[in-house]
Amino acid sequence: MAPGSPAGSAPGSPRLNGPSWVASPAGHRPGSAAGPTRLPLDRAFPRSAWCAVKIARTLVALAAFIRFLTAGEHEFYTGYAGLETVTTVFFLLLYLLRLDARMRCLYWPLADILNSVTSAMLLIPVGLTAVKIKTNKGIMAGGVLSLILLALCLVDMFLLWKKISLEKARGRSAAK
Repeated sequence: MAPGSPAGSAPGSPRLNGPSWVASPAGHRPGSAAGPTRLPLDRAFPRSAWCAVKIARTLVALAAFIRFLTAGEHEFYTGYAGLETVTTVFFLLLYLLRLDARMRCLYWPLADILNSVTSAMLLIPVGLTAVKIKTNKGIMAGGVLSLILLALCLVDMFLLWKKISLEKARGRSAAK
């Protein structure tokens, strides 16, 4: 290696300004014909009713989490509302960034339906017991929000089921 040459380059080789993964100021990656790779956003998803239900589900779960957290009792309720918030944000980003099309190891709408079913089954006892025990107003409000979240889970499940059955019908007609 010649003195003054960058580490890893041989004498006579072209000098690189940095590692190959660092984008140049123009946004062009060295060695690629196109610009930097970005995750494509699904422009139709934010305008759909399905996205509106996902966002509402996230916001209601976050509100229930905050209410249970401020009430200071029953860590299970707080933990479950927090888990529901994180899971819903995960699925929201999955569909918004079209990661479901890139990660084909799992049929994501079916996984989302199973998440909605599981959430609905767990929200029934959480919401009903929180409303029943009503040790303070925070627990009561969190229980009511959990029951609203239950309804949103059922609507989400219905919309996902409709999406899956429409895709299935399109697949059959295309095969004929």
